[in-house]
Amino acid sequence: MPPGTAPLDTGEAQDAPREDASPEVTPDVEAVAGSVAASAQELGRPATIRDVAALARVSHQTVHRYLQGYEGIRPATRERVAEALTALEYRPNLTARSLTTGRSMRIGALTHELDQFGPSKIIQGAAQAARDAGYVLDILSLDMGDPEEIDQALQTVTQHDLAGVLALASTDHMAQAFGAANFRVPAFLAGEQDEFATDHPSQLTSVGFPALIDHLADLGHHRLLHLAGPTAWSAARNRALAFETAVAAHGLVSDGVVHGDWSARSGYEVVSALPSSLGFTAVVAANDQMALGALLALRERDLRVPEDISVTGIDDIPDAAFFSPPLTTLRVDFVAQGRRAVEHLLARIAQQEPADDDALISQLVVRRSTGAAAL
Repeated sequence: MPPGTAPLDTGEAQDAPREDASPEVTPDVEAVAGSVAASAQELGRPATIRDVAALARVSHQTVHRYLQGYEGIRPATRERVAEALTALEYRPNLTARSLTTGRSMRIGALTHELDQFGPSKIIQGAAQAARDAGYVLDILSLDMGDPEEIDQALQTVTQHDLAGVLALASTDHMAQAFGAANFRVPAFLAGEQDEFATDHPSQLTSVGFPALIDHLADLGHHRLLHLAGPTAWSAARNRALAFETAVAAHGLVSDGVVHGDWSARSGYEVVSALPSSLGFTAVVAANDQMALGALLALRERDLRVPEDISVTGIDDIPDAAFFSPPLTTLRVDFVAQGRRAVEHLLARIAQQEPADDDALISQLVVRRSTGAAAL
């Protein structure tokens, strides 16, 4: 070995040459990283395992073992490899890993209605969880009104080399289509369970709605109207059920349930079409977009919010704090719901039992769209 050259570390947790080179021969990590990265850039490629190994002064097999989660690597060696991975901004080659392990690192995600806040945030959380686990999420958004497109998408998914399939279904039609599909790999159908048929209500039902209705009751509201989503969505049915249950539990009066389609336009049209004499003092909308439409319709009817009518929503979309007036709403953690869906799928791929918890976390956010009930 030439003088002043540090030994190549095998990384194994056993007796081996000392790895703490003297200060005068220890390379400057940032300088070496910059040199290695520049060389890789000149070749028009990202940093490789061998680049990481050169910077960390270990064998490329040691870097490979580290990336595979091998425990028998000395702590000092692990630290050098980790620093090198960070310095070079190393990203694993999933195709190469797939060829090495014989296992696909891609998950197919079937979804729909990505223009809606909930589904879009769910898929965001799913993509984050897949990426954190070393997988790539291939997203295929379907048109619910086109049966031929749905069938074609299902056939396409079964023809690709996937580790698993995540089917995100919000409507009865999509749940039926996904449930009848013959996936050749582990699959998980993610969607809200219909709480009419379950003994395990979500936290939105058991915590969120009771807190929301309690807030309105404390403000003196006695008669409430629910502006619900479309009946084909399990989330809309669950929210309508949660509304009626919480109203009854507080001894209040439901002025009924009217349906929109989640859009601001539908909220506007439904509230505009209500009789001129309104008996309720609060509108509980099933999402923030319909609440937005309701706010405009009430204003055009010369009703002030919240002085004459209070309005609430659900979801807490980013714009809700900037409505006029800012909207009182239930914040729902859809990102966590998407992450949990991927965790369930990964557990099936690994043939393990997933952790059992409720990802549909909700929290009451009080703003200026609610006030004391008009006498």
